[in-house]
Amino acid sequence: MVSASIRTLGCKLNQIEGESIAEAFSREGFSVSAGDFADILVINTCTVTSKSEQKARRLIRKALKDNPGSCIIVTGCYAQLEADGIAALAEGEPRRLFVLTGDHKTFLLDLPRYLRDTLDTGLSQALERFLEQGRAEAPRDPLDPFRFNVTDFSFHSRPFMKIQDGCNHACSYCRVSLARGPSVSLDAETLLSRLRALEDAGHGEAVLTGVNLNQYCSAGLDLGGILEYLLANTQTIALRLSSLEPDGMTEPFLRILSNRRIRPHFHLSIQSGSPQILERMRRSYGPATVENAVRRLRTLREDPFLACDIITGFPGETPGEFAKTHELCRQAGFAWIHAFPYSRRPGTEAWNFTESVPEREAVSRVESLINLARQGRAAYIGRWSGKTVEAIAEDGRQGAAMIALSENYLKLCLSPQPGQPLPPPGTVLQCRVLGLPKPAEPHFDAIAEFKS
Repeated sequence: MVSASIRTLGCKLNQIEGESIAEAFSREGFSVSAGDFADILVINTCTVTSKSEQKARRLIRKALKDNPGSCIIVTGCYAQLEADGIAALAEGEPRRLFVLTGDHKTFLLDLPRYLRDTLDTGLSQALERFLEQGRAEAPRDPLDPFRFNVTDFSFHSRPFMKIQDGCNHACSYCRVSLARGPSVSLDAETLLSRLRALEDAGHGEAVLTGVNLNQYCSAGLDLGGILEYLLANTQTIALRLSSLEPDGMTEPFLRILSNRRIRPHFHLSIQSGSPQILERMRRSYGPATVENAVRRLRTLREDPFLACDIITGFPGETPGEFAKTHELCRQAGFAWIHAFPYSRRPGTEAWNFTESVPEREAVSRVESLINLARQGRAAYIGRWSGKTVEAIAEDGRQGAAMIALSENYLKLCLSPQPGQPLPPPGTVLQCRVLGLPKPAEPHFDAIAEFKS
């Protein structure tokens, strides 16, 4: 049996696309994994930071070295922007390394069926013919990013749904809009049909994701409108939103977020608490907008899980400007902070900014925010100790226990009573949070028990 390995770097969109590619290979009888060894290795890359690109290059070199008889296909955002540089990694073995730019990534959904019928001619030759033919004929609307639709998830217990792609903003630090293009949205009828299929299959929740969810727009429906439409036309499935913009918290939208089937877990893309830095980043809001968004989100539900993204060390960021960011995060009491040092990206406006912050200082600022995030996470778990939450069983085990993800985004470790079987992945559970894990148990957020 011919084997395929799907390796995915980066965002939830890439994860969905990787899952969809894996499903296409599995459907045609290929053995599919996320391991290091296979006949065909698909590497779906990311370009958000220079480190993500470095990781992709290491993975490509390792795949070429460790799989001497295999073929490697590299696609994704990094491949979209640096195809020639990636191709040069083949070092004299161009017939083993194939670069498929991100805007042609959907070709990979048609590849397994093609290979099934043509492998007798040799894998490398079949891949070369397929990609040449695909680029020439552009079969089946290859630029449609919503062909990626997963019904049988190989690597995740909870389904993710891609409802938006691309971005109309031109933030001065961001390369993603260059790689993925302007905002596009999945039409409402198709989205509802896919969500109903997940509900009928017994899934308790679906994660709606995109490059910028707040830019969803289809047939006159914005993000709030599509949420209302989905909730009105389904029965039980809960919806989790991957990321939101602070300036999208309008009164009508906030009312929709108060629906009990919207998970009380909100991740805000903030980036800085300094008005000067936000302006240089070409963000469309100031700190007051962030503070108002946090305040209003807290009034919607009982103590929702609030998280954010922060970039530190942006060109010209002074200690005083970082202090404003730190204070904003402290006042907000985030349950987690995803903090990253600024990464200089070719093709962006900030590439030409000269007032750099020393790397050591940027890393120190990240560490300061991560320490604050750990305090916020511990305080949040403490506030939920003794309370009951709904959770989704995940496909993971911690010894004799199992892992579940709560509605408010806590990874719970659940130990069954003697003789009590562990529920299958995807099962909706009622759990009582018991408290923080021991220091030697870093793989989950809290200990919990099944509530009878």
